[in-house]
Amino acid sequence: MYAMQYEITLPADYDMDVIRRRVATRGSALDAFPGLGLKAFVIRERGSGGSPVNQYAPFYLWAGIGGMNRFLWGGAGFGGIVDDFGRPEVRHWTGVALERGPAHGAVPRAATRRTEPIPAGADPAPVVERALGEFRRQARAEGVHTGALAVDPRSWELVHFTLWEHAAPETADTRYEVLHLSAPHLADIGTGRQW
Repeated sequence: MYAMQYEITLPADYDMDVIRRRVATRGSALDAFPGLGLKAFVIRERGSGGSPVNQYAPFYLWAGIGGMNRFLWGGAGFGGIVDDFGRPEVRHWTGVALERGPAHGAVPRAATRRTEPIPAGADPAPVVERALGEFRRQARAEGVHTGALAVDPRSWELVHFTLWEHAAPETADTRYEVLHLSAPHLADIGTGRQW
């Protein structure tokens, strides 16, 4: 499993209904994309849920590298983003674990993302193990649709991404509104740890 996200920060006075219409008309194009575990079409709206910015920031889980490559430079998706917004930086993480929560059968309406550094010089194994225990506990919380834990071994950063059935809990996490969820191959990504 590979996690990926890009963030397109928009002007403070940007009409976010433009993004809502974009997702409503184009989102289903990925509902059967080969290799895509899930794409959460998420936004942050300035002044809503504590967001200081307007942002379109889709989050992906890939079942394998082939689908991700096809999307990014195989001519099957990312070109539309580049054409409309320019080429954003794409963050990516290697999958640690995936869990389906109690609300997995529902349509998620919110998402959260939390990142945390792995301390410099620390052995990553016990840090990841501790994060994995916390991740498993959160995945069982009421309202959780799906959770993913991943790590960027270049910057040694953990990312916790969670989809929620209703409003996300008010935490220090970055909170998003989910406009659409494409999950054609989520079942191909096994639950639990990814090794």
